[in-house]
Amino acid sequence: MSDRKKEYRAGILDGVPIGLGYLAVSFTFGIMAADAGLTVLQATILSLTNLTSAGQFAGLGVIQAGASFAEMALTELIINLRYCLMSCSLSQKLARNMPFFHRFFMAYGVTDEIFGVSVCREGILSPWYSYGLISAAVPGWTFGTLLGAVSGSILPQRLLSALGVALYGMFLAVILPPARKNKILMGIILVSMGASLLFSMLPVVSGISSGFKIIILTVLIAGGAAFLFPVKEETENE
Repeated sequence: MSDRKKEYRAGILDGVPIGLGYLAVSFTFGIMAADAGLTVLQATILSLTNLTSAGQFAGLGVIQAGASFAEMALTELIINLRYCLMSCSLSQKLARNMPFFHRFFMAYGVTDEIFGVSVCREGILSPWYSYGLISAAVPGWTFGTLLGAVSGSILPQRLLSALGVALYGMFLAVILPPARKNKILMGIILVSMGASLLFSMLPVVSGISSGFKIIILTVLIAGGAAFLFPVKEETENE
């Protein structure tokens, strides 16, 4: 088996749990999209082309409010700014001579969960591994939206609320294994959780949009961690 096939297969295997989690979360989005007046086709295409849970849920609110396209674009820009930081971080794991078209298609699949799994991947990040992740995750998100839009409001509200927390379960599954092996990483995660809680409660910063909150906290905490606990680069002779 060639290296490309091995990397692609590994990506699919690692992406299956993400796809299953997306299936549950996007099911709720599909139901909400139908309630907002979107057709099944429109809701499905929206999920296929965006891949952003927070952005899509916020976009539904903008659609229901009858806001302008400019407001929609600004809202999505603010909410999804965190993906710029994720992409910059992932670019450090790419080979310097990687063609632009690989970078372009890999950027399409940068989500919180795919980013978390990709960062934990040791060594240089292969585009074929990323394609494997995308191949497993994107169908889950898209098909879940399709099922939700078709199902409408058949399911009881309690079940829909339970499905809404599935995304946070995936976050825990991504960060806990490496955190158990690294005390510094565990400390950074705890500080991040505490700072996020303070940002949601303090009057001065609670009004900041979720997108900007993530940007501010990421820069401050990740920058501070990089300054206090720098990772030593391996030399070519090691």
